[in-house]
Amino acid sequence: MRIYITADMEGVTGLVDAQDVQPGGRDYERGRQAMAEDVNAAVRGALTAGATDITVNDAHGPMRNLLPDAVHPAARLIRGKPKQMGMLEGLAPEHDAAICVGYHSRAGALGVLSHSFMGHEIEDIWLDGRPVGEIGLAHATAAALGVPVAVLTGDDGACEEMTEWDASVTTVAVKYARDRFAAQLRPADEARRAIEDAVASSLSAPLTPPEVAPDPSTLTVRWQSASVAAILLGIPGVTSTDSRTVQARGALPGLYRHFGVWMRVASSLTDQPPYC
Repeated sequence: MRIYITADMEGVTGLVDAQDVQPGGRDYERGRQAMAEDVNAAVRGALTAGATDITVNDAHGPMRNLLPDAVHPAARLIRGKPKQMGMLEGLAPEHDAAICVGYHSRAGALGVLSHSFMGHEIEDIWLDGRPVGEIGLAHATAAALGVPVAVLTGDDGACEEMTEWDASVTTVAVKYARDRFAAQLRPADEARRAIEDAVASSLSAPLTPPEVAPDPSTLTVRWQSASVAAILLGIPGVTSTDSRTVQARGALPGLYRHFGVWMRVASSLTDQPPYC
């Protein structure tokens, strides 16, 4: 059994603030250790279920958060950037299931460290008219590859968002949002036991085949800056619906990769810190 783990950081056990998840932050080093511990809990669960091949993709920010010697030796780690598929680098049709560790809710939601990909630079995203963030796009892209998402871990807001997208996915809430930068935390040992048990149980049971998005799909993004939208119109296939909103049509997973190019353009045009 081949398992793929995409690991974000905002939804990791105990983390609530930018200082926990951004390099140079006061508590970042502790945060990256906590990230590894959540990932390792998922790896242990996968091994219990019989996984023989486990890939972990560091999917947060600089994508160099997980220290190689802190990751379970049974997993192969993908780290660094740029990556053509970003948060889903290395995901392939040969994988039997995907696991999302440390995920967070989309921009506008009152979840811990909620945003969509780029702090507050992205205000809204829609996939075929349906509001979506990192959770929904990851799920839809995995589905296009024929890979079901088995488990998602994060705060309760992220879990609710996943359940709204696909109720068959097992979710593990490791904290409960009190506000965007505050949460009631589950004890760390309890949270990681819950991750391990959920992964082992989910991968030991038959997985529901994922519902595949239409081909082609339409991805629409509203940016904070009209400048970003205007520049993106120079990319073939990108159209606008208003001064800050652009869209493109295409098949996933290619459309996900296309969106990654948009973010690289936006990053070159803006210099605003996330989570403000």
